[in-house]
Amino acid sequence: MKRTLLKTGDGSYTLHIPEWDEQYHSKHGAIAEALHVFIKEGLYHWLSENATSKISILEIGFGTGLNALLTFLESEKHSWSIEYTGVEAFPLGEEEYQKMNYSEMLKTSEEVFLKLHNSPWEENVIVSQKFQLRKEQKLFSDISAVNNYNLIYFDAFGIRVQPELWTEDIFAIMYASLKPKGVLVTYAANGNARRAMQAVGFRVERLPGPPGKKEMLRGTKS
Repeated sequence: MKRTLLKTGDGSYTLHIPEWDEQYHSKHGAIAEALHVFIKEGLYHWLSENATSKISILEIGFGTGLNALLTFLESEKHSWSIEYTGVEAFPLGEEEYQKMNYSEMLKTSEEVFLKLHNSPWEENVIVSQKFQLRKEQKLFSDISAVNNYNLIYFDAFGIRVQPELWTEDIFAIMYASLKPKGVLVTYAANGNARRAMQAVGFRVERLPGPPGKKEMLRGTKS
């Protein structure tokens, strides 16, 4: 499937899939969306609610590596200990992820971003003393973890183009993989997605969304 480079509203790049008319990140700002949805309403929220500096994160859709990079930078800034697992069925090629300008935009070394992508799949990789990465190449429906994670970044493609990723079956897998009081955050605010989350047991909040989007969802495991 063809993927083309797209500059978003905050100057950061994403990839566009012409066949679906869908982007990997918000066209209003890739970095702005990730910081709001996953870092602020996900990472910061969970750590503020739990008396610990250790957290295990599952990312649904490793994609461009932006969410992993931002989370790594937060671990360095705050000395949080993070175990990060990214699941991706169709990884980007080197010629694609090397075009991303995230390191430049975030004023950080390109070395870390490339290490996240170049790290081998299906292995635990020590990126730094505070950040461990594991990438798994598989379908989201093949996730079998139980009580493994504190936080899920649910960053799948939108319900318009892949409705099968926003069903009760998928959210039941997400719910099972979370530890008690675990949290799932997503940029989506679709009513069908919210009802599917609630049906499997999540307590769901509608929160203000990132630039260009009115709302987003956060679910907590009861």
